Amino acid sequence: MKTEGLSINLATVRQQWKLPEAVEACRRHGITWVDPWRDQVAAVGLDTAVKAIKDNGMRVSGYCRGGMFPAADAAGRQAAIDDNKRALDEAAALGAKCLVLVVGGLPQGSRDIGAARQMVQDGLAAVLPHARSVGVPLAIEPLHPMYAGDRACVNTLKQSLDMAGQLGDDVGVAIDVYHVWWDPEVEAQIARAGREKRILGYHICDWLVPTKDLLLDRGMPGDGVVDLPRFRRWIEAAGYTGPTEIEIFSAKDWWTRPGDEVLETCIARYNDTFK
Repeated sequence: MKTEGLSINLATVRQQWKLPEAVEACRRHGITWVDPWRDQVAAVGLDTAVKAIKDNGMRVSGYCRGGMFPAADAAGRQAAIDDNKRALDEAAALGAKCLVLVVGGLPQGSRDIGAARQMVQDGLAAVLPHARSVGVPLAIEPLHPMYAGDRACVNTLKQSLDMAGQLGDDVGVAIDVYHVWWDPEVEAQIARAGREKRILGYHICDWLVPTKDLLLDRGMPGDGVVDLPRFRRWIEAAGYTGPTEIEIFSAKDWWTRPGDEVLETCIARYNDTFK
């Protein structure tokens, strides 16, 4: 089975291995792309993470995550900006193709989602010069509307592209099918993202029915209701040629299985998306 073009978001095996072991396991399975999370890097130290990436010949499809811009006061908003700049420095050290942004929800006590979205726009504008200086593009990831209150007030691909368009170059989108599969405009917006050359990341998993936990019960590709082969055709038609990243949070299933079994399944299901 082919592994070229497959990336493993390291959240998928976060309960089985620490970052160095996870990267080495990916290499053993012929996988050459990974996407680490900041907490995984922090757990072993940036220098150790960089060495593990380089020693195993890995490429880094993205770095998770920046964002979380809205805050109740100016000090909180500045702290978020400063933290995103640190995340960009880490991403640059790792050689990441982009910094994936989960933009943040409403500040505590607020009911003004419009104001929260403006804080996101302002935060993106504030960190963009630093992103350009270190050579790491910003990838806005729209999240399913169920997360609008606490995780991401940007919920459609159209919203993400509109924001990116206001900022100019070096800002794009990370398209995660778990979050956008339901959107009746998603095909047209993927095509738009391609025309505007803003697709920086493409993540796949599946939506299980029933879903037992809206955060921690993502399905392995092929186990749910998302037409992943169709999404692949849309992505390819949009001109995207980068890696396809499998990202799964699965507290009661895939996180409980041996890591090698998880990676073997990821490879098999990745190949199924080309059918």
